[in-house]
Amino acid sequence: MEKTDDAKADGAKAREVLVIGGNRYFGKRLIERLLKAGDRVTVLNRGSSPPPPGAIHLVADRDDERSLMTALGTRTFDVVVDQVCYTPRQATTALRVFTGRTRRYVMTSTVEVYEYEDSIAPVRETDVDPLTVPVDLALPWDDPQFLESHYGEGKRQAEAVFAAAGASGLPYACVRVAHVLGGDDDFTGRLAHYADRIRTGEPIAVPSPNCPATYIHVEEIADFLFWTVGEDFTGPVNAASHQPLTTEELCEAVAALVPGGKAVFQEVEVGEVSPFAFRRRYPMDNSRAVRLGFRFGSARRWLGRAVAETLGASGSGKGV
Repeated sequence: MEKTDDAKADGAKAREVLVIGGNRYFGKRLIERLLKAGDRVTVLNRGSSPPPPGAIHLVADRDDERSLMTALGTRTFDVVVDQVCYTPRQATTALRVFTGRTRRYVMTSTVEVYEYEDSIAPVRETDVDPLTVPVDLALPWDDPQFLESHYGEGKRQAEAVFAAAGASGLPYACVRVAHVLGGDDDFTGRLAHYADRIRTGEPIAVPSPNCPATYIHVEEIADFLFWTVGEDFTGPVNAASHQPLTTEELCEAVAALVPGGKAVFQEVEVGEVSPFAFRRRYPMDNSRAVRLGFRFGSARRWLGRAVAETLGASGSGKGV
């Protein structure tokens, strides 16, 4: 049977999926997976870049409720994947707009919701219960500097908004994403930071103590989000590869691409430290996702490949 607009190649009904933002890095990969699976994908953003071919493009400012309503019209969806919900205000607007329009809402959250934890044992979803997180809509969430310095808090409060409303009509899941590595389109520059210092011999500033953290490959988190679209669990879920990594392990993988490269570390008590250097321990426990049926890889197995993808074979960082 030929594939039609209403059916996938296997005969199943095509899902209507809306992706808000997410037009680069692992969001782009998620959209590609959805399209390949035969889903009907709509991408909503401010028009800064078009979605991959095959997706419907809606242009709106997600902070402007009227703009959202106008762009959406009468459309309804099986699943909404919100890649750019950073504040409780944005979550509150999304609730008003999408309650009754979708059977499931998936918010991309972050490991940084655990930034106040310091635990030898990997942190579980219950360690930050969104139902217990206070929400303050009066904070200056529109101030870019405030938002940048309160990234984890913004995500915590956004989760709290969805959690409080979850029992009243909008089933939701919040995917707490570990630190993402890999791909030649990593735009963060964090691995390039290490490559530059290893190449020049400049010390790499780390805190004392310097704690390990959890990571996930860019392709694996795209797989995880795609899998989540097809599931029906609710609430927060940790998404992280097995085995936390130390800064030393990251730098060892970078140094392997820099001829004669060697990492030199400098411990600092206060002040700014290098990316992926953490004073607190909050590696994530991924056992809930495993019980639900997702199979993660091992971070140590893909680390070298991820670093090579981003920095290139010479460790130049030109792919960043």
